[in-house]
Amino acid sequence: MQPTRFEIPEQMRQVAEETVGQARKAVEEFLDATQKAVATAEGSAKTMGEGVADLSRQSLAFIEQNISASLQLAGRLVQARTVEEMSALQQEFLRAQMAAVAEQGKALSTMASRAAADLARRGGKK
Repeated sequence: MQPTRFEIPEQMRQVAEETVGQARKAVEEFLDATQKAVATAEGSAKTMGEGVADLSRQSLAFIEQNISASLQLAGRLVQARTVEEMSALQQEFLRAQMAAVAEQGKALSTMASRAAADLARRGGKK
């Protein structure tokens, strides 16, 4: 079966690549600002246990990983030359993300359990 060509004019492809790059930069700046805000909030929350702080940091790390994976997909889709290639890229992305989200869920669940146990042990004391 002959691949279905998906012709995007080179100028449009370049604009799409630039847009993905700009989106990546904007997301990186947003995540950097979010990390700084979380660090400030953690510093001012005296009763927050270290487990809760770790959970917050790990959640942000997973968000960054997922956004990065999505932006990588966007960049690869811009380079795709056929509909089949685009479909294969999306299928690969979905498989990888499903596995990543399952692992992330397990990790966050474990961390949340530890944080809750830590807070219960401390009884909310400073």
